[in-house]
Amino acid sequence: MAVSGFEGFEKRLELHFFGDDPVKMGLRLMDFGSLEEVLHAVQCTIVSAVGNRFFDAYVLSESSLFVYPTKIIIKTCGTTQLLKSIRPLIHHARKLGLTLCGCRYTRGSFIFPKSQPFPHTSFKEEVIYIEETLPAHLCFRKAAIMPSKLPSHSWHVFSAGDETHYPSDVPYTVEVCMTELDRVLARKFFRRPGDGKNGDSAGKDMTQVTGIDNINPGSIICDFAFDPCGYSMNGIDGDRYSTIHVTPEDGYSYASFECVGSFYDDSDDIIQVLKKAVQVFRPATLSVSTTCTSHDVWTRVARALEPVGLKCRSCVMDEFPAAGSIVFQTFTTRRKYTGKENDDDRGGR
Repeated sequence: MAVSGFEGFEKRLELHFFGDDPVKMGLRLMDFGSLEEVLHAVQCTIVSAVGNRFFDAYVLSESSLFVYPTKIIIKTCGTTQLLKSIRPLIHHARKLGLTLCGCRYTRGSFIFPKSQPFPHTSFKEEVIYIEETLPAHLCFRKAAIMPSKLPSHSWHVFSAGDETHYPSDVPYTVEVCMTELDRVLARKFFRRPGDGKNGDSAGKDMTQVTGIDNINPGSIICDFAFDPCGYSMNGIDGDRYSTIHVTPEDGYSYASFECVGSFYDDSDDIIQVLKKAVQVFRPATLSVSTTCTSHDVWTRVARALEPVGLKCRSCVMDEFPAAGSIVFQTFTTRRKYTGKENDDDRGGR
């Protein structure tokens, strides 16, 4: 808990590994004690879990963990020390015959940056820490801050890879950060005092009341409601995940939505999913980061958000090793924006 309020903006770490036989269970063979050791270094715990034949999804006390045979994604909020998970993860993967071949770290701009502990005190410190932690064979590296016209929204990216082994056909990832949530909708993520429910049952209620269960009706949802407020969910649909995290307090309300997709999806899929997710919260401001190797998914993002009253204010693109193209877009409601509007506001680079 930050001094001024809870930090909703997450830090996200994605690590890729390779081994002699990638069809094995791989990282999923890590026992619960090993996972707890990793999360102890980060300073969070597992509160709920679900899995299928493709991967395991864990709801954490601060966000989410996804474990695939050769890929692991950890997303944590608050004052967690996410980057301290890198060393123990590499250690446990090595015992399973796996070698790290790719790393991507991303985050938005913290609401309470002065409350963050080392190594998250600044992006410079984060990059130095990652550089010193990664093995030398990940020699293709890049760090950048992707700016926007909104001072409170920028995207921080570090990527590293061994291009010999890093897969080129990875799914695209869409990361959405929403602030200034509609107050009426945000109240749905507060629990009633003495409701007599545990986090699991209260979470299921929030999922249904808010319409989150309709974002992707085909997914299996693992959800959890915190006391007195806050909510997290992971959805699994085949080999794909989606996740939502909510900090609903007035003054620093925040919600995130993340999903992955395939290049072979119907072009309307991402539009419908984004529309539904954003309408659950109706934020005044949001940013969208789209990571893909060779696809124009990001061009459909604006088409998804314009009909719900959000206008693209800025759009920047950059290339990163072992990640491909990352496009960072910011949006605000028309009533929210007070800057000088011109042709650039349509989202061109």
